[in-house]
Amino acid sequence: MSAGASGRVMRAIGISSPGGPEVLRVEERPVPVPGPGEVLIRVAAAGVNRPDLLQRAGRYPPPRGASDIPGLEVSGLVEAAGPDARPWKVGDAVCALVTGGGYAAYCVAPAAQCLPVPAGMTLEDAASLPENCFTVWHNVFERGALRPGETLLVQGGSSGIGVTAIQIARALGSEVIATAGSAAKCSACLALGAARAIDYRREDFVAAVLEHTGGRGFDVALDMVAGEVLGREIEAAAEDARIVVIAVQGGARPTIDAARLMVRRITITGSTLRARSVAFKAGIAATLRERVWPLLEARRVLPVVHARLALDEAAGAHALLEEGAHIGKVLLLP
Repeated sequence: MSAGASGRVMRAIGISSPGGPEVLRVEERPVPVPGPGEVLIRVAAAGVNRPDLLQRAGRYPPPRGASDIPGLEVSGLVEAAGPDARPWKVGDAVCALVTGGGYAAYCVAPAAQCLPVPAGMTLEDAASLPENCFTVWHNVFERGALRPGETLLVQGGSSGIGVTAIQIARALGSEVIATAGSAAKCSACLALGAARAIDYRREDFVAAVLEHTGGRGFDVALDMVAGEVLGREIEAAAEDARIVVIAVQGGARPTIDAARLMVRRITITGSTLRARSVAFKAGIAATLRERVWPLLEARRVLPVVHARLALDEAAGAHALLEEGAHIGKVLLLP
């Protein structure tokens, strides 16, 4: 990708210095130019995700070569295509996973990380899909190997990742137990298909999981908390369970019962996607198109959008995520 070769400029959100939401600033930036295997998207909407908050705070720098503009997912129309950007052409409606650059009027994306806007879905709503779907598929179904008939525990079921995990797992034949931080959030999880929703502020999630499963425990856990929660998940895990850690909001250095881990043959794994190769993400995109996009088009899985804010309200969007009152995704509209 070359930036600014077109001579055009656009509005984008920059980070003036590491800090709170107030460091996000509207800036004038060159419109990027797609290189080989890339497309330029005229952005209709950009998803706001917790990694964006970490980047703003100076704790999650973009990978080498990535845009310093925050934003890991967009939807919009293809404005231009570089060489070998098949199958996309100018005017196509797409959503895309990107390594940065989403909070802008235009964003370059690898063609292989783009997916068509599902039939019947609005262009804006499609921006809520890429980060959630890529993350859930890789971690729950590839690393966690969730199978039909098994039980998935989703820690943070009302988050953007959580609402997607609940719906896809349920649609593919698994039972879901979700945790959330309020009665309203638990109700939302149940409405999306969770068999049990646990208000972790009022209930012991270990006891609740064991009660719901008749003492057996969960088969796969999607853990966005880590910290002491990871150690307690081992108490609620079934034999041969898989725990997949994708965030460390509760701390990065948990204490675990290694003896129980061995006796119950529990696997703990984790991943981040941002720095993985285009080829790796292309494989996930192809599987999503085959396995998840039909569920979206059949409305068995739905986008859950909590708020839509203008691009210059990016600071407010970050504050909203930090408050933790949202259910689903927050979108920025350039």
